[in-house]
Amino acid sequence: MILTESFQFTLSFEVGSYQVNPEGNIRLSCLADLFQEIAWGHADSADFGRNLSEISLMWALARLEIEIVEFPKWGDSICLYTGSKGADKLFAFRDFLVTDRHGRVLARGMSSWLLLNSSTKRIQKAEVVLPPALYDPMVKPDHQPQKLVAKGDLVATEVIKVRFSDLDLNYHVNNTAYIRWVENLLADRKVFPSKIAINYQAECFGGDLVELRLFEGASESFVEGRIGEKLVFIVAF
Repeated sequence: MILTESFQFTLSFEVGSYQVNPEGNIRLSCLADLFQEIAWGHADSADFGRNLSEISLMWALARLEIEIVEFPKWGDSICLYTGSKGADKLFAFRDFLVTDRHGRVLARGMSSWLLLNSSTKRIQKAEVVLPPALYDPMVKPDHQPQKLVAKGDLVATEVIKVRFSDLDLNYHVNNTAYIRWVENLLADRKVFPSKIAINYQAECFGGDLVELRLFEGASESFVEGRIGEKLVFIVAF
């Protein structure tokens, strides 16, 4: 993953005991939680975050990639950096960087977002609504998260019932909950990826039954989440 080293916002965190797995490494879902927090922090600081609800707009995460160089551990002090990285067609881009307190790179991330009308769910072009300094359509990142298509042999399935703890402020499943589901499915098979990509395809809500399908390929494996035939999300690792 190639990312530019220019960022516009930073926050520091200490990795908590509740954020790590039995090996003491931060969970991918918990790192995604921190990415979500710093994205909102940056957006709110520049007035393109929660205040957009006043004009019936909302951000929806469409694609996310996370690559771990070295897993942060319980008690580590880490610095997160983020910045907007322009726009291309309907997508607005944001990247992430995680370092230790000495500046050593621990993880990177890249994300694609859609700006939606919160009432109609129609996609709005970010550069039409927001200042070009935030999402300039003439500026595009060197790397963009790609559309994923599952390949390989179907080797495992599991049905997840969406619980209250999976839901966000809009009463649909939080984007990090999908990653947690995948982590648990893979951990049962002793698989602990350090690199994942996820496409968010559709919403799901409390009480929904989501079938997870694990596909193993020669060089890359995938997990799909479906409600019936509707593809909700897909992960590559």
